[in-house]
Amino acid sequence: MQTVFITGATSGIGMEFAQAYAAQGCRLILVGRREDRLEKLRAETGTDCRLIRADLAEEEQCRKLLEEISDEPVDIFINNAGFGTAGSFLETDIDKETAMIRVNDAAMHILFKGVLQKMQARGHGTILNVASSAGLLPGGPYMAAYYASKAYVVSLTRAVAEELREKGSPVYVCALCPGPVNTEFNEHADVEFALKGISAKRCVSECLSAMKRRRIIIVPTFLMKAAVFFQHFVPEPVLIRMVAGQQKKKIRPR
Repeated sequence: MQTVFITGATSGIGMEFAQAYAAQGCRLILVGRREDRLEKLRAETGTDCRLIRADLAEEEQCRKLLEEISDEPVDIFINNAGFGTAGSFLETDIDKETAMIRVNDAAMHILFKGVLQKMQARGHGTILNVASSAGLLPGGPYMAAYYASKAYVVSLTRAVAEELREKGSPVYVCALCPGPVNTEFNEHADVEFALKGISAKRCVSECLSAMKRRRIIIVPTFLMKAAVFFQHFVPEPVLIRMVAGQQKKKIRPR
C-alpha cells in the first residue's frame, strides 16, 4: 500500500487528490489548518488516514511537520498548500502578502527539500509541487506577489528536476500549473475569474494522467496548454499589459 502525504488537504485541489488516492487504496497523511474538515475528509474517504493539523505560514510548524513524518514511508508527496491575494501592489495588505509568501514559497521549499532528501535516501518517490499557470508568465499586474510566488515554485521544480536527472535519481518531481480552477481560492484571494474555471476533479484527473507520463510541468486542459504555448510569440511588454487587463477584471470591489 502506498502512502500519500498531502498538504492543504481540506479543500479544492488537495481534497480532490486525497479522494483520488483513497479510491486507489492508498494510505493518506493529510495536513491542514482546520481539524473539523480533516476529520470530515477522513470519514468521506473511508481509508486509512493520519491527520496532522498545522499552519504552514509558521516556519517552526513546517519543520515540526517534517519531524512528525520522519518515520513515515512516504511514496507520493502532494505539496499543495497555498493561497493568493489580489489588488494594486500599492494597496494590498502586506501581512496577507507575506503570509502568502511564507506558505506558497517558504513552506513549499522546506517541505519539498525535506521530503526529497527522505525519498532520495529510500531510493524512490514522487513529489508534485502545486504551482499555477501564473508561474509560467513573466508577471501578473494586480496579482503581482501571487504570480511571483508561483514563478518561484515553477523555477525551483524545473531546476531540481534537472539536478535529479543528471544524478540518475529514481525520484520524480513535477509541478502542476493549472489555469482557473473552481475552488475556495477565489474567495480567499478576493477575485472572480474572468474566464470559466475547470473543476478541481478534472484538474486532478488530468494531472494524475500526466504524472504517469512523468511530465515535469503539467498544464491541464488543451485550451490552457495552447495559451501557454502561444504566449511565447507575444512581446513581453504587450503580454504583461494583456495580463494586467485580465487581472483588473477579476478584482472584487472592496
